[in-house]
Amino acid sequence: MAARAPVALAPRRTHGPAAAAGFTLIEILVVLAIVAVLALALTLAVAGNTQRRLDDSAEQVRARIGHACDQAQLSGREIGVTLDPSGYAFARLDGDRWHGLGGTDELRARRWPAGLRVTLERDGRVLALGGALARVPQLVCFSSGELTPFVLTLQLGEPPLRRRVLGTAQGTLELAP
Repeated sequence: MAARAPVALAPRRTHGPAAAAGFTLIEILVVLAIVAVLALALTLAVAGNTQRRLDDSAEQVRARIGHACDQAQLSGREIGVTLDPSGYAFARLDGDRWHGLGGTDELRARRWPAGLRVTLERDGRVLALGGALARVPQLVCFSSGELTPFVLTLQLGEPPLRRRVLGTAQGTLELAP
């Protein structure tokens, strides 16, 4: 058998003057644009979820206090609302003592959603909310249809989004940004 002569491999042809190793500038810019769009979508989704949770919490507390005021008028007995950093509860005035409303109805004690911070103002002053639900309510729905005037500020997220529940002496409740 005859020995074959080694075959020299021809160099591979490249396009353009020099073969580029890696990515082109346009490819990198396209990838960065896609990543930026995905990051923006994620940010908007998280912020929207926080706003939705805050709005839901504010509407729920407004509706429950409104329900308590309706019940006070219907029953002819005052109903109080006690708020603290962990939640809120309702109590009925029997004689000269407040008795908590437990059970499973709308006026049972509730907990704030995780991360929600609350501030209660009456007569332009911020009230200190104790760690345990107090025995004397900070807000009272009177059987006459009146209500202790207040501003309840709910905050959620960083930077905090705020929502306010406003109560007037005439017994009206409304939400404010």
